[in-house]
Amino acid sequence: MELVGNIESIVFRNAENGYTVAHIATPKRVTCVGIFPPVTEGERVIMTGEHVVNKNFGEQFKVTSVKVSPPTGRESMIRYLSGGLFKGIGEITAKNIVSTFGERTFEVIEFHPQELVKVKGVSMQKAESIGNQFAEFRAMQHTIIFLQEFDISLNLALKIYRTYEGLTESIVRNNPFRLIEDVDGVGFATADMLAIAMGLDKESGFRVGAAVVHVLKNAASTKGHTYLPIGMLVREAMKLLAFEEDKEHVVIAAIDDMQLEGTLVYLNDYKMNGVMLASYCKLEKSIARNLMRIMGHSVELDLDLDEEIAAFEKRQGVTLHPSQKEAITAAVNSGCVVISGGPGTGKTTIIKCIIELLRGQGYSFALTAPTGRAAKRMSEATGSVAKTIHRLLDLHSNDYSSDQKLDADVVIVDEISMADEYVFNALLKAIPIGGKIILVGDKDQLPSVGAGNILADVISSGIVPVKYLTHIYRQSSDSNIALYAHMINGGNVPEFDNKSRDFFFDNVAEPDAVLQDVLSLCTSRLPRYFGVDPADVQVLAPLKRGDGGVESLNVELQKVVNPPAKEKGEMISGDRIFRVGDRVIHTVNNYQLGWVQKVGDRYEAGEGVFNGDIGRILEVSRAEAELKVEFEDGKVATYTAGDLDQLTHAYAISVHKSQGSEFPVAVVVISRYNPIVTSRNLLYTAITRAKRAVVLVGDKQNVIKMIKNNYTEKRHTALGLFLKDNEY
Repeated sequence: MELVGNIESIVFRNAENGYTVAHIATPKRVTCVGIFPPVTEGERVIMTGEHVVNKNFGEQFKVTSVKVSPPTGRESMIRYLSGGLFKGIGEITAKNIVSTFGERTFEVIEFHPQELVKVKGVSMQKAESIGNQFAEFRAMQHTIIFLQEFDISLNLALKIYRTYEGLTESIVRNNPFRLIEDVDGVGFATADMLAIAMGLDKESGFRVGAAVVHVLKNAASTKGHTYLPIGMLVREAMKLLAFEEDKEHVVIAAIDDMQLEGTLVYLNDYKMNGVMLASYCKLEKSIARNLMRIMGHSVELDLDLDEEIAAFEKRQGVTLHPSQKEAITAAVNSGCVVISGGPGTGKTTIIKCIIELLRGQGYSFALTAPTGRAAKRMSEATGSVAKTIHRLLDLHSNDYSSDQKLDADVVIVDEISMADEYVFNALLKAIPIGGKIILVGDKDQLPSVGAGNILADVISSGIVPVKYLTHIYRQSSDSNIALYAHMINGGNVPEFDNKSRDFFFDNVAEPDAVLQDVLSLCTSRLPRYFGVDPADVQVLAPLKRGDGGVESLNVELQKVVNPPAKEKGEMISGDRIFRVGDRVIHTVNNYQLGWVQKVGDRYEAGEGVFNGDIGRILEVSRAEAELKVEFEDGKVATYTAGDLDQLTHAYAISVHKSQGSEFPVAVVVISRYNPIVTSRNLLYTAITRAKRAVVLVGDKQNVIKMIKNNYTEKRHTALGLFLKDNEY
């Protein structure tokens, strides 16, 4: 519905994202909330939206779009001029201006500001200042209205204007595809819509080039590819451009031009008919170069460590398998080594042994992992301090330099399969001449969420020595998680007889029954049986949408795990309600988001919250339009309304997002079968996230199909090619 009125007062406004709470004078006073363009008191607004009832604040009008026009009427004009937009104009001066010029007031301010000197108390300098402020404000409004004419949302229009300010309209008219690179939230579809509206030729090099870049970036962000075979790239670009087959030459010509310009790189020199963005080529070549540097400059040792390992076994009360001893010896002696093993194969135990041996040899070391959860687990398991790669390198600090070196002789990286290429490259660069690196992971886990396939590429290159752990070390008569995980990884179906004390299966097929089973497990059955808090039960699902998907599970789990209450603050973001006490997960890397953390009796401040960080909402302030989240490592970050698209609920998370984590109890929902997504290694990854117990919920036939489905979508990456190349 539509609502028209004048802005009576602005209760709250976030200048960063436009979120506004305002009282609007219509036939009756209405409180309106939503994203507004730059506005001030007295202005006339035409809004679309709907009336809603908020349990804390009563009836409100939830705004979806806003149009602004200058105020009319003496009182509205005075309110507008004295509302704080113009420095130096109070209510008395505003009344004098309106009394002097009447209906001509805004015409005078905009086109003849020097006439304002006729008003008592307004000097020429002040008159010019008022004119300039008015011009800047109106230019901002006009620009945002211009963007809204093309169905650009207010939130996005504000982002675009903040990026280009007075140049916005010129840039949008001349090359809207520039917005894709410069403005977060603008993709090819938005830029292309603007380009077509501006009359740009559909075969323009700007347009075709932007489509090619979009296809490559989308392949990286959604599929993990760092390059694409040229045939696939051309086909996908033509689909995006809505070209017929006879236009293939237009796309190929654009790719050729971009290769000559240095935007793209052909992989013909590596006997691959592929194309990659120059930025990814540079990144993967840098990783290859630095790995080879580390291997070339570190001193290969030939130490006999049998006595030291035997002493460790005696102190720890363990007996190591020959493959574990071999991995330990290789790790201490080599410049770079990969140690790969599944759950229960003793990776943590051998890291502890390696640490002791390094100390005994007089080497300094650093422990690190890609995520806060993985680093925390590494610290707890080894008894030594482990940090995220970001924190180890201080990547989010303004003082970070790519030339700085770590003060450590050996770096041990756990969960290496999760690392993204940007962070891994920074880590390799930071290892000093003569330094060593030990990469620990599980080759059968899902690859990283980000582009690239570091562990698989390093192993397949044959350049780095690899030690495989196959003997199950963590196993007892009443524990089957590790045993069943290895069975499933080998394509074998466990008994599923529920006689185990830590591995269970609920054979439920219907979507409603699956949901009710999950709710019962999370809220009563598992907490009661294992004596854990419901917050310690993590639901994992292969799919995001549909019945049994992450999104629908989160909606239902929030209702029962953290229902609404008077004392719990709430904020609405799109179709999500964020509530105090909610379990949430950060979904992108944000290097600028600030946080504070209590360390002893003092507080530390820093920046950087990363994809996969899980936390809990501590506070919600509707008045300030912000909420605070405490993450598992103790950092507390503040989110404004404009940041909330980076958060989602985490009662249920995807299996991909769970990588590197270990949860006390995991519930894995397999309600549907999709051969592309629900594969063996996804189920294997999900099961190995559980520490004390895991419950599979779903149709037994779907689970069996999943175990038999060894499909793994190939990632097109070039790191392995570059490692094998003689150039390095």
